[in-house]
Amino acid sequence: MDEQTNAISVPVDYSEKGILRSGLKMNHLQLILAIEDHKQISAAADALNISQPAASRLLGEIEAILKVPLCARVARGVELTQYGETLARRARTIFLELRETAREISELKTGSGGSVSIGSVTGPALHLAVPAIRQVSTAYPGIEIDLQIENSTVLVRELLAARHDFVLGRIPDDQNRRLFNFAEIGMENVCLIVREGHPLLEKSIVSPSDLPLYDWVFQPPGTLLRRAVEDSFLSEGIPFPATIINTSSTILTVAIVCNTNAIAAVARDVATLISDNGTASGAIRILPADFHVTIRPYGLITARGRDLPPSARLLYDLILKQSTA
Repeated sequence: MDEQTNAISVPVDYSEKGILRSGLKMNHLQLILAIEDHKQISAAADALNISQPAASRLLGEIEAILKVPLCARVARGVELTQYGETLARRARTIFLELRETAREISELKTGSGGSVSIGSVTGPALHLAVPAIRQVSTAYPGIEIDLQIENSTVLVRELLAARHDFVLGRIPDDQNRRLFNFAEIGMENVCLIVREGHPLLEKSIVSPSDLPLYDWVFQPPGTLLRRAVEDSFLSEGIPFPATIINTSSTILTVAIVCNTNAIAAVARDVATLISDNGTASGAIRILPADFHVTIRPYGLITARGRDLPPSARLLYDLILKQSTA
């Protein structure tokens, strides 16, 4: 963003506190959001393509304007104070409104049917999002839909950054649930997958004690499915696998499982799809194991205080309706 753009005052009425008159600018708001995301002044400066001294100067300007401390130093960087968190929350709303304004103007200029950006974990994407997208795109040919498939940790962070209208997933443990609206849909069934010809398929039922003998493909540490699988190992009283491959990519997970004796835990909707469409040389099978992975219910997540535009509301309502059918 150039210097002229950075000098634009935030188009929100804070006049009773004197903020607009004092000169709070867009680059100030960008900085506070970058600090919230990266937890370090230097990393925030890199994200904004400015020097660390420039970032520190901007932070000092904001604190001088608001006359409150916005950051506190902690062991590994900085964290926002309650004042900083309040400013960051409002800043996200401001940038969202600017994005929505640009989107509405673009739709008016082009005569298109609107655009929607959603995020979803893999199983619900196959079961709910894809059928809903098919119906909406058929009924409204001009609509543009962006769909990101990722784990809930990434998706909810993108939602807070106003890069998604809504998310189909779960609120991570490290997020403040008061920042979201959550419409619960249901439980997601998890199963284990292996390649065709895997040694464990010779057993009618695989016992938990057999599982640590093979490599595993896990989601990255801290993700909800990863924690659920780890909890299952602990509850069964069996050791973790000696070799673990971490990836959030479903495609890479399937590729590893197809070409090794590794085991992976995936949503049953995903396992059913890939096992039904596998080839003779790379088929995937669902492992008949007495090993239960329980993950908490998923649902539709929106940012509290943020209204969905009409095109996003249309897709949201359709997914919700399908989930209760």
